Parts: sequence; C-alpha cells; structure tokens
Amino acid sequence: MPNSLSDRLQMFVRRVTGRGRLTENDIEEMMREVRLSLLEADVNFKIVKQFTANVKEKALGEKILQGLNPGQQVVKIVHDELKRVMGEDSAGLIYANNGMTTIMTIGLQGSGKTTAIGKLGLWIRKKEKKNVMFIAADVYRPAAIDQLVTLGKSLGIHVYEEGLKDARKIVKNGLEYAKANKYDVVIIDTAGRLTIDEDMMQELIDVKKLANPNEVLLTVDAMMGQEAANVAKSFHDQVGATGVILTKMDGDTRGGAALSIREISQIPIKFASNGEKLDQLEQFHPERMASRILGMGDMMTLIEEVTSNIDEDEAKSMMEKMMSDSYNYLDLQKQFKMIKRMGSISKIIGFIPGLGKMKDALSQVDDKQFDRINVIIQSMTEEERKNPKLIDTSSRRRERIAKGAGVQVADVNRLRQSLEQQKQMMKQMSNLDEKQMERMAKNPSAMPIAQPKVKKGKGKNRGGFRF
Repeated sequence: MPNSLSDRLQMFVRRVTGRGRLTENDIEEMMREVRLSLLEADVNFKIVKQFTANVKEKALGEKILQGLNPGQQVVKIVHDELKRVMGEDSAGLIYANNGMTTIMTIGLQGSGKTTAIGKLGLWIRKKEKKNVMFIAADVYRPAAIDQLVTLGKSLGIHVYEEGLKDARKIVKNGLEYAKANKYDVVIIDTAGRLTIDEDMMQELIDVKKLANPNEVLLTVDAMMGQEAANVAKSFHDQVGATGVILTKMDGDTRGGAALSIREISQIPIKFASNGEKLDQLEQFHPERMASRILGMGDMMTLIEEVTSNIDEDEAKSMMEKMMSDSYNYLDLQKQFKMIKRMGSISKIIGFIPGLGKMKDALSQVDDKQFDRINVIIQSMTEEERKNPKLIDTSSRRRERIAKGAGVQVADVNRLRQSLEQQKQMMKQMSNLDEKQMERMAKNPSAMPIAQPKVKKGKGKNRGGFRF
C-alpha cells in the first residue's frame, strides 16, 4: 500500500488521467480519495476540508465535465490548489539594501536547526557569492556550539563563539565583530528547547530586538506533519518569523507539513532540506513541489542542479566523447563523479517527468555501487582505462582486475557492457531528428535504450549495471 502523500496522489492521477468522461459521482469518489490521501499525510483537517471543497467546486463546472480530457483538467485543478495552499509564489531571502544582512534562526531542539544553518550558509555563499559568518548563541545545549564550529570548519565559514555565556552578549559582540571584519551575511543560531517555554521565548525576543534581523527563519521538522504548523504558529505569534526552513523533507510524510504550515501560520516556506549532505538545501517553489507531489517531475530544479554542479564545457566534452569511439573508463569515472555531485539517483529520477514510477525501484539501488565500480576501474592499469579493447580481448586481464578489486569476473563484464551500452545509446540519440527529440521530451519513456548483446550458452551474462 502507498505510504506517503505523493504515492497516494500519484495513484489518483493515474486513475483519473485519460478518462474521456466524468460524472458528478466520479468527482465525489475522487474527492474522497484526495481527502483520505491528505488526512493520512497528517494535513490539518480544516485545510483538507477547504482543499477538497475548492477542488470539487471547480471540477463540477460544465467546462470540465463536458470538455475534452476532463481527467487531466481535474488533475490540473488539484495541482493549482496544492500550489495555492503552499503559497502560490516562491519567497526569496530578504537582504539588507546596504551593509550587512542579519539572519536569525529559531526552532525546537531536534528540528535540525544547526544543520540547516550550515546548509543555508553554504547555499548563500554558493548562490549569492556572499561572505558568511555564524554566531553560536544556542547556549543551553553545549553540543550545539561544538556542532556549529565543526560545520563551520568543514565549510570554511568562520564561527563566532564565546562558550556558554549570556546569549544576548554573544550576539552583541558577534555582530560588532562581523561588522568590523566586513562580513556580508551573519546567521545567528539561537536557543533550541524540547518544548516551547516562556524563558526561551523572552530570550528570542531580546535577541531579535538586539540584532534587528532582516530575516527570522524558523526551522521545522517535516516529519511532524500538522503539528509542525502548530509549532510554527506559536513561534510566529510570539517572536514573529519571516520564513520557514522545512527540514527532513525526504521522509514518507513529504508534503503533509508543507500543506499545513502556510495556511495555519501564514509564514512562507522559503527553503526545504531534503537530505543529510550539506549541499542538499533548495529554495522552496510551491508550483514545483505541487508537481513533484503529483509525480509530474520538476525539470526546472533538475536544470538548476545540473548547471550548479556540472561545468558546461565539461559536459559538452563528455557528450562528444560518448558519441565517439574514444569514450573510455576514465571518462566513465568522470561521469559518475558528475552524477554524485548532484545527489542520489532516486533524487535525480524524481525530477524527471514520467519517471516518478521508477523512483521506488531505484530507491533500492545502492548509491555505493558507484564506489564499487570506481574500485574496479582503479584496479585497471592506466593503459587499460584509456583503451577498453585491451580488457575486451583478454580474459587474463579481466581475472586480474576482478581479483584486484575483490569482485567477480562477472562484475567486470557488467562494467564493460555498461560502457558499451552508453556509447550505443548516445549514437542512437545523435541520429534522432527534431520531431523524435520533441516526442522524447514529452515522453521520456520513449528514450532509446541500447539492448546488450546476450551471449548464448555457458557463462552468458544475465546481469547488467543500470544507471
């Protein structure tokens, strides 16, 4: 059974899309399904009620029931309503017009606040090309200061800290230090507690008055579902938040918290953190998230991921080599490094329209497979990496490589096959005309797949690396 909002709503999309005719009873049945999907994803009941009422009202219009492709039109209505609930437009960071920008972060202990600060600092430096500094003012959890200092060292970002002193003094001194050293952006890590209490709120209010921040960003754990919205409202009512960083968005409840927070707290979601790595933070786009929830992919985010992680000249050179006979194991190694920079395979696949259904299967793929392949390539001589034919024509070489890498000869053969398949697929794609390319863009499943030549008889190769 589907266990997340995305899974259930994607099942709904598959049932509805392609229907040539819809009745009022069909719409009622669909709304029951959507209602159940949202409630099981722990979306606030009032939001679910309003959501389904809005969709039903628009779906029952004559133009929908009597028009062409009514199923697709209903899916569009659901998409637009998801987008509306999550905030219509993307809300970017607010920077100071002149001088230093100050960002204050708040949130409960365990919400991933300190890690989110590290990710945000890296994002600002990478995307905005600004010089960032952190202030460690979470003085109630000694590990929080150590964690931030460790994060700062790994990112090359300076952390201002004075140990377990009064948070107000640390912030005051830290801001003076940042101004004197001409930092562009300062991010303040404030107290995180297990529960919201009076003392904590008063300290946050005092720090806010002192720092006069351009942004007050609240970190909220997406796994909390609708409770995340209640926490957000409580912080916002007392401290006044300008935006939310939604953490742990890679969990099964994905989308549930996002659908509740904006409507209940009226705070825009500005960022979503969707993995453990420090570069796994992205700006929150309601329209893109709605598309992802419904399994429609997210090509814009994929394009941004590619352009920020892969050099254009490097990619062009790789494509040219793949279309020629000079593509070798050194090039394959480079290609894997490029892919790894973008994150996991299942994450990349989730961005591509039409391939959402493959995501479950690909989530079973061990991303460490790349590392195993790298070990096999490292076990080759420099000459073998440059000239794959040396390995193709020598069983002794294949046995030596397998032994050196601690794998079976069959694994080496699968790697040979993968290299050949990629070359064949690129050659097929280079022969496509404009109409075929357009058709493939609309339907990625129509992409040419190079079929491996299967040897008959003893020792035939049954497996194959799939990327």
